[in-house]
Amino acid sequence: MKKKKIKPLDPSGIRTTSLKKTRRKVKIKEFAKPLKAGMTMSRFLDGLPDILAAKELKELAEAIARASRGEKMIILAMGAHLIKVGLSPLIVDLFEQGIVSAVALNGAGAVHDFEIALTGRTSEDVAEAIENGSFGMARETGSGLNQAAIRCLKDDVGLGEAFGAAIWEGDFPYKKQSILAQAFRLNLPATVHVAVGTDIHHMHPQADGAAIGKGTLYDFRLFAACVAKLRRGVFLNIGSAVILPEVFLKALSLARNLGYPARDFLAVNMDFIQHYRPTVNVTERPVAHSGRGIRLTGHHEIMVPLLFAAVKEALRKK
Repeated sequence: MKKKKIKPLDPSGIRTTSLKKTRRKVKIKEFAKPLKAGMTMSRFLDGLPDILAAKELKELAEAIARASRGEKMIILAMGAHLIKVGLSPLIVDLFEQGIVSAVALNGAGAVHDFEIALTGRTSEDVAEAIENGSFGMARETGSGLNQAAIRCLKDDVGLGEAFGAAIWEGDFPYKKQSILAQAFRLNLPATVHVAVGTDIHHMHPQADGAAIGKGTLYDFRLFAACVAKLRRGVFLNIGSAVILPEVFLKALSLARNLGYPARDFLAVNMDFIQHYRPTVNVTERPVAHSGRGIRLTGHHEIMVPLLFAAVKEALRKK
């Protein structure tokens, strides 16, 4: 059966509204201001558009500054990539300024931190080294981290403190650039969260499962104690797609189960790709009923210095 032909809609009868009276999401007052050579960081930040990620970056900087002034908990959970792109000096500076309250690393972060402190060099060419089995076989890294982990059994400390103490107290020419060593020096909670088999020193014969396990369990509980104090603070997950978002969710549940008011905080994920776990475990589930979640996307070597500069400007303005 032949179907009736459909005719185009006739728009002549539409109802129109005045542009001046209808709501629009973008306004000219929110536009960027032209850049000028030699302008200050403050003028640069003020000139960013007050739209989308630029607006959230400024909001985040203000929130960190406000939390810092109010002596609220500010936790930096960071993946190893931040060290590999040269951001350790900026993070240590935040320690020195008293802006960051606690820092959490994954196991790879500890590896790169150790290697930078010892030789000023890190990051293997994995594709090349895996071919002949030399990947992860650096003698100093394997023995140094595994020997340091034994301290967790002897002194009842976590991996973060054990590694930090070993670097700070040892002959490490670049210890001033070590996140773990400087956290140890400043008595700042620094935790290392590992999955056995994911880090290169686990392949070495000196690896002691009891020491590694006890150390990272201690650090989980220390991290949970920091999370328990997050009310009206800020949690930053930068560059960890799996381990630290999972650890954070469990630590938060533990703290809330024990009656701590770990709510009404700002939860942030920054990465060059937004992954499932940090999205739901950092910026959605933990703040679903109170607080706020922000996601910023971009390369760490650009976004992190920009954020930290914005924080310092926000603190300076008061």
